[in-house]
Amino acid sequence: MGILFTVIGKSASGKDRIYRELLRDDSLDLTPFVTCTTRPMRTGEKNGREYFFTDVETMRGLEAAGKIVESRAYPTVHGDWYYFTADDGQMESEKNLLGICTLESYNALKKHYGAEKVCPLYITCEDGTRLLRSIEREKRQKEPSYAEVCRRFLADEEDFSAEKIREAGIVRFFSNDRRIEDCLSELNQYILEIIKKAQPR
Repeated sequence: MGILFTVIGKSASGKDRIYRELLRDDSLDLTPFVTCTTRPMRTGEKNGREYFFTDVETMRGLEAAGKIVESRAYPTVHGDWYYFTADDGQMESEKNLLGICTLESYNALKKHYGAEKVCPLYITCEDGTRLLRSIEREKRQKEPSYAEVCRRFLADEEDFSAEKIREAGIVRFFSNDRRIEDCLSELNQYILEIIKKAQPR
């Protein structure tokens, strides 16, 4: 089993783009680790790429079979949306993996697979920049919901509190406030260091 690198950060901190760019980086040779959600697919998303898009009935079936590693429910203006990780064999690969997750899911993955197999990549970004990005992203949707943008922004303050970050044991941070190329370069060096340390001597 390889290492699962998890991109973590508040909404609109740039996680999706950073995730895509790291996957394109041939020097890292990372394989996508895809989680699941019951929320509707956004414009530009593809099933099996950003998430496995599913429904509550399928999720309940996996839960009954003991295949859910972690799950979260978010009350939105459209009803409850579920995000979850299924123990579907992805972690059995010898490849190093890259996924996107929350603090809550990172803690669950670490507990399920072992702290030495799950490495956090916490992305920071100034709040004003994030809010502007969120609004611009929502404008591109077929039916923009600015109420949902506001709900997500406020929820992040609690979900990613300094106390919860400390409790998760995260001490390394990567700033995406300025040029994304600088953030990616720092991430590249860090990931290569972790992979090198994990190799048998």
